[in-house]
Amino acid sequence: MLAFITRRLLSGVVLLVVISSLSYFLMFFSSSNIAINLLGDSASVEQIRAKEIELGLDRPILDRYLEWLAAAVQGDFGTSWFSSEPIVSTLLNRLPVTLTLVIATILMTAIVATLLGMAAAVKGGVIDRIVQILGIAGFAIPNFVIAIFLVTVLAIQLYIFPATGWVPFEENPTMWFQSLVLPVTAILIGAVASSASQIRSAVKGVLEKDWVRTLRSRGIPEGEILRKHVLRAAAPAGLTILSLQFVGMLGGAVIIEQIFALPGLGFLALQSTGVGDTPVVMGVVVVTVVIVIIVNLLVDLANGWLNPKVRVK
Repeated sequence: MLAFITRRLLSGVVLLVVISSLSYFLMFFSSSNIAINLLGDSASVEQIRAKEIELGLDRPILDRYLEWLAAAVQGDFGTSWFSSEPIVSTLLNRLPVTLTLVIATILMTAIVATLLGMAAAVKGGVIDRIVQILGIAGFAIPNFVIAIFLVTVLAIQLYIFPATGWVPFEENPTMWFQSLVLPVTAILIGAVASSASQIRSAVKGVLEKDWVRTLRSRGIPEGEILRKHVLRAAAPAGLTILSLQFVGMLGGAVIIEQIFALPGLGFLALQSTGVGDTPVVMGVVVVTVVIVIIVNLLVDLANGWLNPKVRVK
């Protein structure tokens, strides 16, 4: 177990270095006129040159990346070029918003998709056809389309929920909940639709196994077979699907946070990329990759616990 965790963490470190280097070089080639963005169009050539030297933009890109990497390893991501705010404090302020959005959505997805998927696999008929249709619709309809529809109907026309904004839990729990309903629902609908279809296939495959028929022949109640045996056997496939959904939600949060004006990592990344604030973008990239690595490791460990055939060594 320890050796497995060590290998996965080492591969995670390699992945983190590769992605961070690619992101840094992409920011270099895609960002231009950073000094002008900072100083304004009225800045003189001398002022622009002085700002580029101050930010190190006149130095070779490889030297700048290695310097950033050495500092990042020590937990120092620098400061924003535009706000002069330390990157770490910026990330700590924004991270809870994104994690709240994604974790709330993935938990609800796990519950609803599991119930729908199992019902479709066990009952079949109309429920099965509905889940399969929803699975196709979940892939076909982007979550930002659902978000715009929800805002138009439930916020602008019916005034049930706020259209935009974020209220911290400690300030007002009720308003915090209301500010989460629409963005969570926008992501949840598509996630449940696609996950339920995959879980339905996994459960249906387990139900066709010989050992399930053996359990039935012994007179074990169907409900007990489903809860204690079938669900556990299908859980690794379900966990894998949900882990992929989690990663997709982190990426999709960029658009959802923009639509609902949520001050999370996605909103921050979009703003920073637009103005070429490389230190902030790199901080977001590192945090996102670390979260993905941790989630994948936890899913692998959970799969090993649930399924002895894939036990980690």
